[in-house]
Amino acid sequence: METQSPARLATLGHPQRLAIYGLLMRRYPDRVPAQEIAQAIAAKPSTASAYLAALARAGLISAQREGPSLRYAVEMDAAQALFDDLFLDCCRGRVDLCISDQNRRPAMAHATDQDTDRKYRVLFLCTGNSARSIFAESILRHTAGDRFEAYSAGTTPKSELNPFAVEVLEQKGHDTSVLRAKHMSEFQADDAPRFDFVFTVCNQAANEDCPAWGGQPVSAHWGLTDPVKVEGTDAEKSLAFQHTYGALYRRIAAFTALPLPDLDRMSLQAAVDEIGQTQGEA
Repeated sequence: METQSPARLATLGHPQRLAIYGLLMRRYPDRVPAQEIAQAIAAKPSTASAYLAALARAGLISAQREGPSLRYAVEMDAAQALFDDLFLDCCRGRVDLCISDQNRRPAMAHATDQDTDRKYRVLFLCTGNSARSIFAESILRHTAGDRFEAYSAGTTPKSELNPFAVEVLEQKGHDTSVLRAKHMSEFQADDAPRFDFVFTVCNQAANEDCPAWGGQPVSAHWGLTDPVKVEGTDAEKSLAFQHTYGALYRRIAAFTALPLPDLDRMSLQAAVDEIGQTQGEA
């Protein structure tokens, strides 16, 4: 086994360091501020800093200074080297033992092999499920409802939708009568739909260590600034919601243009990650 791998495995053996690593994996390729990481794992800044330093010494993450803040991201080359090392040393390169059937097939094969008419199912996750994820659900249903089933949910949903979000949707011609804030647990029951894609559209939802989704959906983080937190006049608040709607519209347009049946899982993952980085709020 590669000499660095035992040290890296030992570093990840600590629950809080593993939690930070999982958070950064969920946020990849974003760089996350140290303060936000500390808040997400409910640790003192000094404690989180020590965990981050240990992960950095092991080469698992890297830091980059942006103004007064340090931002951290996973070192994907190191992650791949660790997984490769485990595969070659522990599994002796046995593809039949260590690689699932699904990862050998085209990414969307499970959506088309048995029922070629089935639509791709997409879940958008946010914290409150009152604005950003509701926008995404509505846009996908409206623009590509013939090919996709769109859903949204929140980790701690609000009791009602944000009125500015509803106003923007109605201005854009969306049917808001079918929308409501939902807890993600609705989609984790045994009889819930199996998703092909799960996208987080806010940082807080991505930071939370949620249970893995059944069916191994392709996931990505498409974080956007929360328009609900914008202060000012009603006109200024409405403009913030309009910008968020526009950013999500561009991302979903890029997503629905992908040749899904032709892409393998790695190519599709790279594509949805890139959409989250390049189809921004500008």
